[in-house]
Amino acid sequence: MFGKRKSNKLIEDIDRYFDLMDQAVLVFKDGVRNYLYSNKADFNENLKKMSALESETEVLRREIENALYIQTALVRSRGDIMRLFEKTRNITGILYDSLFQFEIETPFIPSELNPEFMKLTEFSTLAVEAVVPAAKAYFKSPETVPDKISRAYFYEKEAVKYSQTIKRTVFHNMTSLKLSEKFHLRYFALHIENLSKAAENVADQLAVMAIRRTM
Repeated sequence: MFGKRKSNKLIEDIDRYFDLMDQAVLVFKDGVRNYLYSNKADFNENLKKMSALESETEVLRREIENALYIQTALVRSRGDIMRLFEKTRNITGILYDSLFQFEIETPFIPSELNPEFMKLTEFSTLAVEAVVPAAKAYFKSPETVPDKISRAYFYEKEAVKYSQTIKRTVFHNMTSLKLSEKFHLRYFALHIENLSKAAENVADQLAVMAIRRTM
């Protein structure tokens, strides 16, 4: 897709970018678990790792975007690639912001909701994990992208189901909670759910891009 010399460095940077996103997903998942089960020291370590990953990812994204502008072979697809990176930036933003919101707002989450929150987190992060290899594949073997992104749509739907289950349980069954606490729980469920929707947006973008590259 690119030239030869300059493209090798660019491809390496793109792979590294998506590897960092993959690491951030794992840190996020572990961080939510540690918060739910009151592992404070481990949770604080998750915050440090997430902060470092977010900074490194942002620097690398800017370098990639700058490199894209000097790749004359990318004139026709540059816009699509830039849109892809903007959508992936949304994913890293949600991972970072959501994890730090747990630390800032310290929501009270009843222990009986822990399994549901972990399931929601699992499916939302699986949606992201599904689009990472698809994004990498676009730059090497775009014909494989459709098969790789199909899982993201499935996981997004499952994440929505668990988010709705949490909200329904909170508002219908947990009568002892204050209304403000219920709103707080809904807020955090929604933010984790939004991670899967961000992954779905990336999958949509990749689907369009793959079609254009294989035409």
